[in-house]
Amino acid sequence: MGLFSFIKNAGAKVFGIGKTDVEEAAEAKLRAEAAAAASLQETVGDLQLQVENLNIHIVDDIATITGMAYDQATKEKVVLVVGNSNGIATVDDQMTVEHIEPEAQFHTVVSGDTLGKIAKNYYGNAMKYPVIFEANKPMLTHPDKIYPGQVLRIPALD
Repeated sequence: MGLFSFIKNAGAKVFGIGKTDVEEAAEAKLRAEAAAAASLQETVGDLQLQVENLNIHIVDDIATITGMAYDQATKEKVVLVVGNSNGIATVDDQMTVEHIEPEAQFHTVVSGDTLGKIAKNYYGNAMKYPVIFEANKPMLTHPDKIYPGQVLRIPALD
């Protein structure tokens, strides 16, 4: 009889049994995105950031966040927690804020940055670095533990 060639994964589609490799990969990707979103929601909760009805949805490298944050600082911290996570390139912030206050600026850390250098740049005084450190707690645990590519909140001085 001889050898016959077939399309390896077509049988599942033709006969309605099983799934093709492409279908299985797509389902695995959806499961991974859902697990990543659930993990980020848990992290936000663990950090005790006050957001009612928090929902994080991830598609590809875009995270969409909904819910009502207690205040602007909380909203910005949630965006930073999600955006500074591995695999997330863009955050679509759809959150609302219960207590309105001015928005902070954001700074992307580059090699050689310190909180003092950043404070000098934004506030004109390197000794104001604790303001930036406090504004990024609990994501920052020590003023010296920042890394290139990390995005930080830079609040206005009172």
